[in-house]
Amino acid sequence: MRKSLFFLAFTASLAMLASVSGCDRKQAPPASAEAKGASGGGPKLVQLAAAQKQFLTIEPAGASQAGDALTLPGRVTFRPQAQSAVGAAVTGRVSAVLVRAGEVVKAGAALLTIDSADAAAARATLDQAASRLTSAEHLFRRQVEMVAKGVGLESERQEAEARLKEARSEHERARHAAGLIGAGQGNRYTVRAPADGVVMAIRVSVGATVAPGGEALLELGDPNRLQVVGQVPEGDLRRIAIGQEAEVELPALATRVAARVESFSPRVDPESRRAQLYLALAKKTDGLRAGMLAQVILHVAGDESLSVPVAAVLIKDGKRRVVYVERADGNFEAREVQIGRNRDGRVVILQGLKAGERIVVRGALLLDTQAEQLL
Repeated sequence: MRKSLFFLAFTASLAMLASVSGCDRKQAPPASAEAKGASGGGPKLVQLAAAQKQFLTIEPAGASQAGDALTLPGRVTFRPQAQSAVGAAVTGRVSAVLVRAGEVVKAGAALLTIDSADAAAARATLDQAASRLTSAEHLFRRQVEMVAKGVGLESERQEAEARLKEARSEHERARHAAGLIGAGQGNRYTVRAPADGVVMAIRVSVGATVAPGGEALLELGDPNRLQVVGQVPEGDLRRIAIGQEAEVELPALATRVAARVESFSPRVDPESRRAQLYLALAKKTDGLRAGMLAQVILHVAGDESLSVPVAAVLIKDGKRRVVYVERADGNFEAREVQIGRNRDGRVVILQGLKAGERIVVRGALLLDTQAEQLL
């Protein structure tokens, strides 16, 4: 009897729970697709009336296939072979500066003079070596003649020959040392131009003490051997090739000259993240001077990276980047993206979009306002 009563009570309890559960399911309203997306962490959707959509501009995301003009900062410089740093070959004191900055000089022209005890000593050593060489030659000829006549000794001839070789070696060393000093008398040493050019800078004055291996005394440059050096961002190096045609704009001369890419620097500057690009001008340009500013214009192929107009990207919370994508159902989805470099009004999309997806490029703020009201 007790078991029967317990079974009836347990059955009634189960029936009551089933009834309550059924009532709860009937009273709960079904969730909309937008509500599920919001509660489940899905995309945020925004719906606009047809009248509001007329204020939006929508375009497919994609890469520009048109050519791109790459503009780089640059300057005019001498070619490495066109510059000469003139130093001192002896220790001494500058007695005269014979040229002015900007003066055109020919190879061998006198630039300045130095009073040097080393120069006097080198010339004196050369004179002494020449005298000893003359004596050694005379002695050797005499010994050869005596041996030929049978009145001389072979050992004396060999000794004279050895002295002659030694005198020749000593004279050659003295001649080489004096050759570095050049022609002249006494202690006066004249510094001469190693090649044709223009005096770019004079770094000494009369009375200055100079020495071999010190700083350059003068700098020369050949104005007919100039080049243009451009600064290329490391990300654009892959878009440029040796031999590529370019244009160089020279603001100081109000002209534009055709040019050609000759070479690249082998390194990228660690601070500016740029590499140097060397260009040869196609023709001689009157008035062109080393140090002038220039702009290098390169026509390169369009970047095939996925990109969108800058106005399409909204900044959220100071760090997130968001675009609004039009869905097939007419609603708009706020999509977070990762962006790359920005150029000519477009920004590269690294992640978050696919080519061909339709995005809002004008009026995204209107959608963003509607989205905020949904929160």
